[in-house]
Amino acid sequence: MADDIETTIVTMVFDATDADRLLEVLAKYVVLTRGHPGCRNVDLTRSFTKADRYVLIQKWDSPDAQAAHFDSTDMIEMAQACNGILVSPPAIDLLEGISVHDLA
Repeated sequence: MADDIETTIVTMVFDATDADRLLEVLAKYVVLTRGHPGCRNVDLTRSFTKADRYVLIQKWDSPDAQAAHFDSTDMIEMAQACNGILVSPPAIDLLEGISVHDLA
């Protein structure tokens, strides 16, 4: 893999007990997160197959940028605001982006 390009991808899956409140929390979080150093993009998506499931997909310049964000006030505030409106804690996965150019 190319040493000069690192992409860190995070998925966060939320199953809501109160979808309206969760959407308010996640919408604010997405807007704030897009302004964090190293954030390439954040998308808020809704599942077609599971009612009240929402998924955040984040892309970061590096693992360090992503880790710094997870320690940020915005991340902590979002996590605290989810108390009482989720079926269970969100499922979080950390992925490494793979460039198809590196595989050729």
